[in-house]
Amino acid sequence: MLLDEDLATLIHHTIGNFNTVPDKIAIGRINESLFTLKQARDLRIGEAESALKKLSRSLATVSTQHNEMIASHKSADHAAQIVELDTQKFRIAKAASDLEIEGERLEQELETLKGRLQELELQGVEGDEAAKARRAMDDPTILKLKIYRGLGIDAEADNAGNYNKAIIRNMQKGDVHVVNIDPKFSRFFYAQYIWQTIG
Repeated sequence: MLLDEDLATLIHHTIGNFNTVPDKIAIGRINESLFTLKQARDLRIGEAESALKKLSRSLATVSTQHNEMIASHKSADHAAQIVELDTQKFRIAKAASDLEIEGERLEQELETLKGRLQELELQGVEGDEAAKARRAMDDPTILKLKIYRGLGIDAEADNAGNYNKAIIRNMQKGDVHVVNIDPKFSRFFYAQYIWQTIG
């Protein structure tokens, strides 16, 4: 029976029945392909590592240049800031000097005004005689009253300061007329009347 045969012999006969040559050839081709792929992969990895090293060196060079440029820019900016601060310092110093000079001038002007104020306080509200005379010369109302008085006409003001009464003296005739000024009559009417009275 089958089971009574020697097991090793049985396996040997069984192996002989299989055609393993094509399988071995296929396995050999697969191993060759795997070896070729491994070599290609190792080559690509080597090339990639070489490119990576080259890029790393380029990055280091660019980083160094970048840092140098930043440092030089910082130095230039620092110098520009120093110049700007110096300019501002000189401007502030000049402004302070100008303010000090202006303060001294204002102090002198204040002292002058204090002296003038003291003089005015001593003279009173009306001022000195010369000032009163100047005001009398400059006041148009006073000038008109002087002219009227020279013609023999004295104008009298009421409590409100309105001149509504005139006393007319005719020296040649020795007459005195009192005229009450009424707003309902025109100024031309009173002018004609007064001229006739003093004529």
